[in-house]
Amino acid sequence: MLFNSPIFLFAFLPLTALICFLVRAHLGREASLGFLVLASLFFYGWWNPAYLPLLIGLACFNFLLARVILSERVKPGGGWKNVLVTFGVCVDLGALAYFKYTDFLISTTNALASTDWNLHHIVLPLAISFFTFQKVAYLVDAGRGHVEPHSFLEYCFFVMFFPQLIAGPIVHHHEIFSQTKKERSFRFDRMNLVIGLTIFSIGLFKKVVLADNFAPLASSVFAQAGAGQEVSFLRAWEGMFAYTLQLYFDFSGYCDMAIGASRIFGIKLPLNFHSPYQATSIIDFWRRWHMTLSRFLRDYLYFSLGGNRKGVARRYLNLFLTMAIGGLWHGAAWTFVFWGAMHGTMLIVNHGWRAVWKTPINKWWSRGIARAFTLLCVSLAWVFFRAPSTDAALAIYSGLIAWTPEVSSMALLRDLGWLVLWVSLLWFVPNTQQWLARIRPAFDFSSRDLKADPLLLPISSDRWRRVLAWRPAPTQAIALGVATAVSLLSLQRVSEFLYFQF
Repeated sequence: MLFNSPIFLFAFLPLTALICFLVRAHLGREASLGFLVLASLFFYGWWNPAYLPLLIGLACFNFLLARVILSERVKPGGGWKNVLVTFGVCVDLGALAYFKYTDFLISTTNALASTDWNLHHIVLPLAISFFTFQKVAYLVDAGRGHVEPHSFLEYCFFVMFFPQLIAGPIVHHHEIFSQTKKERSFRFDRMNLVIGLTIFSIGLFKKVVLADNFAPLASSVFAQAGAGQEVSFLRAWEGMFAYTLQLYFDFSGYCDMAIGASRIFGIKLPLNFHSPYQATSIIDFWRRWHMTLSRFLRDYLYFSLGGNRKGVARRYLNLFLTMAIGGLWHGAAWTFVFWGAMHGTMLIVNHGWRAVWKTPINKWWSRGIARAFTLLCVSLAWVFFRAPSTDAALAIYSGLIAWTPEVSSMALLRDLGWLVLWVSLLWFVPNTQQWLARIRPAFDFSSRDLKADPLLLPISSDRWRRVLAWRPAPTQAIALGVATAVSLLSLQRVSEFLYFQF
């Protein structure tokens, strides 16, 4: 069931909210919590009920194992704590590896060893990459003693709550357990409903009106490269930037819809997407793009490898390995590994540059140059991320430098004009979190964060801040209603979110 499908918009979401509020009013918090778990299982099973036992089985396994780990922690020397954590993590990652990487390993072995083993063509269970990382973090934190007391029902809600189940954010347990225990949890709240629908509607507009209209151009160029055809100079640049913008609005739209749907029930999800194309460096980019994945890779992989505690050379190696593994997490193909390796290399260069260049980027023009260069680097890496094969990616890269005197000046100016327009919107227009900062739309974003992270040309006037900031006013309601109507009229063809494939 997709967030942008009529069945979700007009049936599942409103009915789930209505029943949840009624159950909460008449039967209490625990009953509403249990209902949302059942509704989330129905939501997941809508895609393929055959994989419900996997979702439920792994949830039960990890919860019970965490209980044993917590009991072992109090024994002298920690008992079997470390062994049990390692065992649990291996089971979780083993399930992920079987479903996601079996065919990848077989095909790689066939290519390297000239074998002829048959591929299994295993269907990838929806969201397994996301809920596996949640469970790994939960087990590791149980071993560290960082998991606060919770019930089995609260744990199931943490790993199964439908707004974040399919494509994140990769929620940390303390972010959910701290909210499920509140007195007002899951009660009907008019402001939560208004805020949630506002954020959800913005995300829907980004997905169906913006992202889906960039998709045809991007798909045609990459399909042309995948078919072994030569890609011209302008086509290559158009395809690369079309996908850059498609992925931005697709993922940003999904994150807004997840945060908005969750807020309807009074639950704040963590920020996962914060204007990454405003980043002034690759380091800054990964603080803004898929923020919960970056957090997981840092806390549970990079630090486990040694982080920056073992010298500069080891730090750079750890950065590279972390990003390469993060690339492989996105998909079972060498293109994703190369994409991760490109970002690992750029992070190494970025850290090295910071070590020798101390001049701060604190002027509007210096931030503009830094953002433009960072966006170009990120866009070039997206080619490997999107390409169906390494040969297709190389065909796109060849097209990017295939300048010929026959290139139309008018077409070039037209493309530059459109690019400047869209980049200007991304740089100068507040994102969803910045627009609603007064009411703290996400778990970890408020007006204080807005002041610490201004726009390229920040609005310094308090009067203009009051005018532009979100509030439940008629003018903003009309504008949002028009945008929502345009979105609903654009639902002629329901398309998956790009991150659903991961």
